[in-house]
Amino acid sequence: HQPEWYLTQVLMWIGNHAKFLDDKIQPILNKAGSSVNAGLEFSRALVMLILEKLAADIPCLLYDDALFCHLVDEVLLFERELYSVHGYLSSFPSCMHILSEESCFQRWLTVEKKFALQKMDSMLSSEAAWISQYKDITDVDEMKVPDCAETFMTLLLVITDRYKNLPTASRRLQFLGLQKELVDDFRIRLTQVMKEESRASLGSRYCAILNAVNYVAAVLADWADNV
Repeated sequence: HQPEWYLTQVLMWIGNHAKFLDDKIQPILNKAGSSVNAGLEFSRALVMLILEKLAADIPCLLYDDALFCHLVDEVLLFERELYSVHGYLSSFPSCMHILSEESCFQRWLTVEKKFALQKMDSMLSSEAAWISQYKDITDVDEMKVPDCAETFMTLLLVITDRYKNLPTASRRLQFLGLQKELVDDFRIRLTQVMKEESRASLGSRYCAILNAVNYVAAVLADWADNV
């Protein structure tokens, strides 16, 4: 179960054949008056093979969190390179269609949430949770953002980056729903810590909590324009 083997192989085939297809095959198609792009059709045919392979592999991996998560990670890396390096078209079949299928998609959401909550556990229990990374550089950090708030917003950003190329708005909205749950979970965790600190409301940790809330609110406001 190492999907990177066949995903990398396909990317190599696409890259290695690009010059031949452009120089030798495309002129023949052009001469025949065809509008077909040889390189893109070659890529499309190989992606169809990957879709078949994924459709066979995914049911075997669905309930192994580590293997399933690894598969999703590798597919997302493959898709990124396919579009950014090889100019694949968004109207063509893609692996995101397979990841969007109901059983696979629900599993992806579940695993994403599980790992996000684990990350939140570790960042809030870290010794540096309430300390600003830039505490000694005053002109960089006017907001005095504690490490846990910055890590949390990075976590949300990474999740957005993972789901933003899903083919349907309804699937992207389900991921947005997960992010809203995580924001609420973070709020509850901050409230719990704040209650513990309420006797020392001028203490550094209490102030750090207020700075965290201010920072999260400011970043979410910045993201409000992102459809």
